[in-house]
Amino acid sequence: MLTLLDQLDKGTLWRSPGGIHPPEVKFLSNTTPISQLPLAQEYLIPVPQVGENCTLAVKVGDKVLKGAPLTQGTSIWHLPVHAPTSGTVVAIEPRASNHASALPVNTCVIAADGEDRWCELTPGSIELSNHEMIAKIHGAGIAGMGGAAFPSHIKLNPVSEIELVIINGVECEPYISADDRLMREYSQDILAGIGIIHRLLAPKRIVIAIEDNKPEAIKAMQQAVIQSTLPAGSTRVTAIPTKYPSGGEKQLIQIITGREVPSGSIPAKLGIVVHNVGTAFAIHQAVTQGKPLIERVVTVTGQNVGKPGNYWLPIGTPVEHVLKHTEFNAEAEQKVIIGGPMMGHALPTIQVPILKGTNCILVPSSQEIGTTPEEKACIRCGECANACPALLLPQQLFWHAKAEEYDKAASYNLKDCIECGCCSYVCPSDIPLVEYYRIAKSALKQAADEKHQAERAKQRFEARIQRLEEEKLAREAKAKEAAARRQATMTSTDKNAVAEAMARIAAKKAAAAETSADNAPVEIVAADASSTEAPKGKAAVAAAIARAKAKKAAAAAQGADDAESSQQAVSSEQTASSKPSEPTEQTESLSQKDKVAAAIARAKAKKAALKADSDANGDTDIATDNTDKPATETTANAEVDDKKAKVAAAVARAKAKKAAAQQAESSEVTEVQSKLAADAKPESESSSIPSAPLSPEDEKKAKVAAAVARAKAKKAAAQQAESTEVKEVLPEHAADAKSDSGTESDTVPSAALSPEDEKKAKVAAAVAHAKAKKAAAQQVESSEVTEVQPELTAGAKPELTNESDSESGSQLGDESSSVAKPSAPLSPEAEKKAKVAAAVARAKAKKAAREANAISDANE
Repeated sequence: MLTLLDQLDKGTLWRSPGGIHPPEVKFLSNTTPISQLPLAQEYLIPVPQVGENCTLAVKVGDKVLKGAPLTQGTSIWHLPVHAPTSGTVVAIEPRASNHASALPVNTCVIAADGEDRWCELTPGSIELSNHEMIAKIHGAGIAGMGGAAFPSHIKLNPVSEIELVIINGVECEPYISADDRLMREYSQDILAGIGIIHRLLAPKRIVIAIEDNKPEAIKAMQQAVIQSTLPAGSTRVTAIPTKYPSGGEKQLIQIITGREVPSGSIPAKLGIVVHNVGTAFAIHQAVTQGKPLIERVVTVTGQNVGKPGNYWLPIGTPVEHVLKHTEFNAEAEQKVIIGGPMMGHALPTIQVPILKGTNCILVPSSQEIGTTPEEKACIRCGECANACPALLLPQQLFWHAKAEEYDKAASYNLKDCIECGCCSYVCPSDIPLVEYYRIAKSALKQAADEKHQAERAKQRFEARIQRLEEEKLAREAKAKEAAARRQATMTSTDKNAVAEAMARIAAKKAAAAETSADNAPVEIVAADASSTEAPKGKAAVAAAIARAKAKKAAAAAQGADDAESSQQAVSSEQTASSKPSEPTEQTESLSQKDKVAAAIARAKAKKAALKADSDANGDTDIATDNTDKPATETTANAEVDDKKAKVAAAVARAKAKKAAAQQAESSEVTEVQSKLAADAKPESESSSIPSAPLSPEDEKKAKVAAAVARAKAKKAAAQQAESTEVKEVLPEHAADAKSDSGTESDTVPSAALSPEDEKKAKVAAAVAHAKAKKAAAQQVESSEVTEVQPELTAGAKPELTNESDSESGSQLGDESSSVAKPSAPLSPEAEKKAKVAAAVARAKAKKAAREANAISDANE
């Protein structure tokens, strides 16, 4: 079986898929030799890499010579640009680009001086080292001349071993004949450049591929190969069938070797490198003559050009200048195309420069290329897939590109599309498929660039954070070292001074904290005090303020109660003076009960005061303990302390309001009692007249007796409620109350109670009086209901029985004394009705007493 090298030597060719055969129309330009055009007045040299991989070497106003570098950089991707002629730099500004979008790019504008003087060149020789040769090629700014403009110095320095070098002279694009004329006229220079490539890459074979529609070029190159100094048998010229796009890199490799470059890969991985014949010519000039790439052969063709042909055009020559000197005849809606009719693009403006990859300026007439037809719907004929040389699915790429689903288009290997235009050429629906693919590629490229920039920004940010952290650690370490040095050199006096300063600062902070706590306002808040923590320093202060306010309110209530008590005393004295026959036992019994109640109240007050003092002492201890804690803990609990203080203040105000309400109720009870006493006095005086039958007056007396019995029952119930409170008092307090019951004074021994406790006892007594009076008022209201019952009033007798009199006498002394004993017994029916009325009154009194006890317990 023959090896690849054997097949190459025999000239074996393989068939490539797809492709078309459009009209060539090369005869317009390939019949005349390459010529020169006059110098332009100004040249536009794009410098888009400035700011990324290089910097400008000139500024506005500088004079430059032909071949002088305009940019300089160290990046491997940097391609220097040079002055195409001698002149002056008049501007460095954005100008329209040689692109279908005409987007502005940074451009160096040189005004030609007409002298076209070269800068000093450094010729070389074949004896240079490989590194020196690559450096010269890089410095000359040589890029792929076939149209891609890929940096040639990168291709000439691959990382893998190269077995085959293909020199591309196919030039399959219609209308273009630049490479054809170059091979015809400069075949020896091209072979000299191929010799340099052979020196750098050392391949086993070199194949010069030319389409069979260029016989003159094939003959010229074969003659040059024979005359060259290349090793015999290493280089051959191979003619390939004319077919578009057989000049594509991957397609040409498949035709020559039968191998297919994998998707996303490069030919170098297969050990193959492809260079254009124009690139070989530029390499020869750069290495042997030291000339940079400042001009190239460009085909100017089309029926609207008076002088079609191939011209040496300096890089940066305006297209307008070229068309002007080739007798351009413009038509309405005239198109000017850069490149061929298949892969070229129309220019929005002709004020754009010639670039290193520009190989043709096509100015067709309306008969050659008509107006763009209207796009129609895809009929799914599949012709585009049959014509695709990359074996893609153009219809699927079209659907996704049109729907802007660029990720899905990329999944169909959009990046492998070479934009040859075969699919658009064969489409019966006149769909500009290549335009859709270009837009999709541009969108994907932009997204990739944005992602790359975001990644670089992230790396810069992370590097900055790391740098700042390192600087911070360095400063801290430096500060620690400085502190250690100061500590080592510091004397004992200095250390004491520092300690005293720190102590003063701490004291000032503590004083400021106490001042802020004293000036903190107390407000009412609705909060649950049980959910808070133990009070701190501020809480103790707030609690003390609340207790002071409560004491003040209680004192005010006591003053009001004392005034009321004095009024009651005066009224009782008046009543006593109007009733000389009233016994003294009644007054003694009432004063004794009052004394007992006052003693009980004082005992309770003393107990409450002891509890409050213990709480205050506890608060003080807690506050003292808290002073040892850090200031940060006090600050953290400040809000809780303020909350407790506000709750305590609210409770104190509520107690003061309750005391005022009870005082008002006690005044009402006093008025009711005085009214009852006034009613009982005339009735008691009139009850001494005996009468056997019940007259209307006797009947009224019976009603009065029933009312007196009910009043006695109610008072007994009130005393029973007070006795329940007596059980809660300590035994020694009860003994004190009993010892004081025989006297008319309401005080207990002064040795047992301090002035503050005695004051609290008086307040408690006033509260107890108010509760008893409130219960009495409720009993009076219930008695009014009983008096209106008709069955009781109709059978009432003027006098009460001995049984009822004795029963009531043990309960209420003043009412029993005011009613005299009957002089004659009551009838059985009247006595029965009186007993019934008394029983009903007692039952109601007991019920009211129970309700009063429940209310008082709830209030306490």
